Amino acid sequence: MNIGIYIDHTVLKPDTILSDIEAVCNAAVEYKLTTVCVPPMFVKNVRKLAESSGIKVATVVGFPFGYAAIEAKIAEVVLAVIDGADEIEMVINTSAVKNNDWQFLANEINTVMPIIRGKGKQITVILETSLMTDTEIITACDVYGAAGVDFVKVGTGFFENELILEHLRLIRKHLAGAVQLKTGIVAGNYVAAMNLIKAGANRLSCINSLKLIKEALQQN
Repeated sequence: MNIGIYIDHTVLKPDTILSDIEAVCNAAVEYKLTTVCVPPMFVKNVRKLAESSGIKVATVVGFPFGYAAIEAKIAEVVLAVIDGADEIEMVINTSAVKNNDWQFLANEINTVMPIIRGKGKQITVILETSLMTDTEIITACDVYGAAGVDFVKVGTGFFENELILEHLRLIRKHLAGAVQLKTGIVAGNYVAAMNLIKAGANRLSCINSLKLIKEALQQN
């Protein structure tokens, strides 16, 4: 199995430097990974580095806590598109979730979607499921399925989530079939990665991607 097609090679640590970005890009090209996900300030750099490789460029919006104003998120989305991002990963406003303000969340995504679709880009909404009840997760599936997002992502990776597999299965059960699933929980090894894929994940945001690739090669 070519696990590389499932991997978003990711570096989002707060002290990221340009050499980290270059290393991630070089590895993504060498191992034919799907996407490189980087902080917004490095999107231009990755666009140049990945220009002839076919590697997609992703970045984050409202990261990591998601409670920025809608106008701020729109500005981040526009700048990311201008800089050359192929995919945008926007963090849900968990404060709105906890206030049961689903109209706010619907307005947010429905304001962002025309920008994304108008530029031919893809969007992921990141749910911090470790902070959400099952009912809130299911309601979020309804909101973002109706909006027609490309992916829903389980977690930013900033919070531990022992229920990640259960959350993946719950979301896959209630989410529109056309919407794919990502996980922001780091898969520490090949077995853990395969368990996430079996639970419904279409893409894995991995910091330790090369370890997974090497383990996968040993399995074949």
